Amino acid sequence: MSRPITLFTGQWADLPFEEMCRLASSWGYDGLEIACWGDHLDVVKAAESDKYVRQQKDILEKHNLKYWAISNHLVGQAVCDNPIDERHKSILPSRVWGNGDPEGVRQRAAEEMKTTAIAAKAFGVDTVVGFTGSSIWHYVAMFPPVTPEMVAAGYKDFADRWNPILDVFDKQGVKFAHEVHPSEIAYDYWTTVETMKAIKHRPAFGLNFDPSHFVWQDLDPVNFLLDFKDRIYHVDCKESRKQLNGRNGRLGSHLPWADPRRGWDFVSTGHGHVPWEDVFRGLNAIGYKGPISVEWEDAGMDRLFGGPEALEFIRKLNFTPPTAAFDAAFSSKS
Repeated sequence: MSRPITLFTGQWADLPFEEMCRLASSWGYDGLEIACWGDHLDVVKAAESDKYVRQQKDILEKHNLKYWAISNHLVGQAVCDNPIDERHKSILPSRVWGNGDPEGVRQRAAEEMKTTAIAAKAFGVDTVVGFTGSSIWHYVAMFPPVTPEMVAAGYKDFADRWNPILDVFDKQGVKFAHEVHPSEIAYDYWTTVETMKAIKHRPAFGLNFDPSHFVWQDLDPVNFLLDFKDRIYHVDCKESRKQLNGRNGRLGSHLPWADPRRGWDFVSTGHGHVPWEDVFRGLNAIGYKGPISVEWEDAGMDRLFGGPEALEFIRKLNFTPPTAAFDAAFSSKS
């Protein structure tokens, strides 16, 4: 049986959960990767109220949708970030933002990520997808000069803040799948290696594989899959497209999404430069059997067109691995 195809609700969280479920079901998705914002999932309510959990599950079941993961990118971002500023205020629950004192925000975000693990168990899933934030992302340009000690301190800060969170994940029997992404502690191949070292490779911390962020960095998503095969806990199918023409820069030039002057942009799945067939063959090679979640982002396309179109594109690639070698039929014993 092929892997289930889900839709991540993060970019649809302005819609009521009931409407989101109706749309996804009508398009033919098998289930949802549920965002912990909007009215899609409140982790505090889920951790404390069986009635609330039942209410959200009833909506899913009404529309014949299943669920394998919940995602709390927005709160996870604030655990390690430096600086904490008005960008965070716009994405965080008021209970996490509080008075905006940066260290207070980080500590409240850490507590909410612990609550997210409890909510995941209550909801019946074993994977939370999300971000970690980073205290050293703002050093990425390496000027003014950044010392090795400053970088090492960033990985230590990550480990000090996330190990207590992961202790709760372990207690709940839930894993955290970090999305390797610019602005996070792990944003490319080698920062992922260092991040794993920082937490001593503890099993509670794995990866959400999203190849869109590899493409514009000129990284090979398939070799990443093969090398980190034991830590691929979840897969998001998001797409990006390079537009490097001698004027457009890889760093985006502070230009908005869909601006043709950007050096790269997010586009609907199947319309960019991710080598999707190679990715799916790589997933087969590592034996990944979990959900394939469409994370739809495209500032130049209507999402009501893109949502179902992305599903059809992925469905054609989500083929089942063979049960026997194709040349077995040539055997004289067959």
